[in-house]
Amino acid sequence: MAYRVFRNYYKVLLNARTFSFLPRIADGTRYKSTIQYATRPDLPRLAYRKLTGKSPGVVFLPGFASTMSGQKAEALEEFCKSLGHSYLRFDYTGCGASDGQMEDYNIGVWKKDVLYVLDKLLEGPQILVGSSMGGWLMLLAALARPEKVAALVGIATAADHFVAAFNALPIEVKKEVEERGSWAFPSRYSAEGFYPLSFAFLREAEKHCVLASPIPVTCPVRLIHGLQDEDVSWHVSLQVAERVLSTDVDLILRKGGHHRLSEKEDIKLIVYTIDDLIDKLTTLG
Repeated sequence: MAYRVFRNYYKVLLNARTFSFLPRIADGTRYKSTIQYATRPDLPRLAYRKLTGKSPGVVFLPGFASTMSGQKAEALEEFCKSLGHSYLRFDYTGCGASDGQMEDYNIGVWKKDVLYVLDKLLEGPQILVGSSMGGWLMLLAALARPEKVAALVGIATAADHFVAAFNALPIEVKKEVEERGSWAFPSRYSAEGFYPLSFAFLREAEKHCVLASPIPVTCPVRLIHGLQDEDVSWHVSLQVAERVLSTDVDLILRKGGHHRLSEKEDIKLIVYTIDDLIDKLTTLG
């Protein structure tokens, strides 16, 4: 097979540079880059934070209804700053500090956001780090801009998630959603217990599904998933590992890991994985 599976993943971390920033995260004294806005002629302004530095750069893609101010996003900025590598995190259109309302947009628009970042805000190949829905978007970006993607790191990758969740509903419920024109998508992260998704959102998302056939992505791919993830099954990451054409694929399963993978030990693993990729890509370069 073209991938390797690590269970109960752990390595002895001897490289002090990798985690020298972690105490600052623990005591809350995080470094923050300045928020900037990209003005685009066809879409609302896009909010982002950027560090300039060495290549390959790192780009963080948040999950659905998440922002660039989450724990993982901020921890990765500290890490990249400690190494002197470039880093960019941003909010999708309609989310966080970016303009617009989230319910007005869809997977296709958020894919355009990622491509805009790669095309207009960055130079050189990037390591895309996608969390949940961001893992789906990183695959779409790698397919659309292979020359600009050096490697992928998926954190609880939610490829095809909304479509798969809708298709798993009983037939009568799906008919009700279609007739009503909206679906209360269950979520433990919403105060209401759900996010409203339009039927049009679901139909548009179908255009971007990737798991039904081989995925022609050939760069290094690292997929990290928690076995205790109650939102997106680790089997989705396994499907991605099986379908990408790359021969350099690691699937890392954390026995106690949950969906967000934002505990200190989870972040250590994510950072170590990216650090290892940077070393690999630098050596190859």
